Amino acid sequence: MKLSDFRYPLPRNLIAKYPASPRDSARLMVINRSDGSITGMRFAEIAQFFKKGDCLLINETKVFPARLMGRKEKTNAKIEVFLLRELNKEENIWDVIVDPARKVRIGNKIFFDEGRLWCEVIDNTTSRGRTVRFNVTGDFFRIIERIGKMPLPYYIKRDATEKDKETYQTVFAERTGAVAAPTAGLHFTRRLLAVLKRKGVKVAPVVLHIGLGSFRPVEVEDLTKHKMDSEYYEISLETVDIVNKTIDSRGNVFVCGTSTCRAVESSVTTDGHLKSNRGWTDKFIFPPYDFKITDRLVTNFHMPESTLLMLAAAFGGRDLVMKAYKKAIKEGYRFFSYGDATLIL
Repeated sequence: MKLSDFRYPLPRNLIAKYPASPRDSARLMVINRSDGSITGMRFAEIAQFFKKGDCLLINETKVFPARLMGRKEKTNAKIEVFLLRELNKEENIWDVIVDPARKVRIGNKIFFDEGRLWCEVIDNTTSRGRTVRFNVTGDFFRIIERIGKMPLPYYIKRDATEKDKETYQTVFAERTGAVAAPTAGLHFTRRLLAVLKRKGVKVAPVVLHIGLGSFRPVEVEDLTKHKMDSEYYEISLETVDIVNKTIDSRGNVFVCGTSTCRAVESSVTTDGHLKSNRGWTDKFIFPPYDFKITDRLVTNFHMPESTLLMLAAAFGGRDLVMKAYKKAIKEGYRFFSYGDATLIL
């Protein structure tokens, strides 16, 4: 498989700027690998594909408002600081991206929240990347929740609003640490999760804190030469127990989202079971790939030439998935983070 195998033309008007309301009113395209069928319905109807003894794996990562608007000391120039990852909790050291980067050098201070919060640049990492130390004296994330903006993907051509702090977050978000939402999970409502549980479906969480690497373009035609960014993940013993019992009883493991899929496929025993783990994964899944844990995949419609599309194609089959995308474009489905969903059976 080559990068160009995942290229397709997408009309810009199909990129969703706002989510469906209610969440589960989004459209759902069901792609069946066994007979090649492609059918459409509403996401709220997804429960019909689950049976007692199945499980649903979700990513309970929580997006924090990672965009901070500040001003540089002395010059008062406007600087955006995008928080990427916390490097040292005790010393409040973070990896960030700054814009405009040409104005930000080692030793500079950037002030936020009318000067009550500031950071000092202590290192350069990439052309736009910096390492900074904040002068935090209280709960840093509580401060960020108040002054930060939600990090909507760049292709959503509008400013983030206070409403996005709710809508760009799953109903099961618990663990703060992501700068992008696990968007397949945005379609689930508490009512729909309750319906699944009443059917005897076990809902089990994992954590994978999604970073900007999800949106990093693949710049090599030979996919074997692409390197994924590392992202932190955790899989608990409780989740392992649920998944392995599902496997042993021949139930289906439904995996919600590419991030959840990457987490569980990064932690597999030699006999094809899930194992408890925590750490960093840079797993890149593209065709062909032998999935060990995932039986059914819930995911969104992804960007052309993206690693997320490649994972979906690895699971559903490249030709069938691209056929489904062509049909979705023809029928006006909504694409990307706030868009509609697919279920690959």
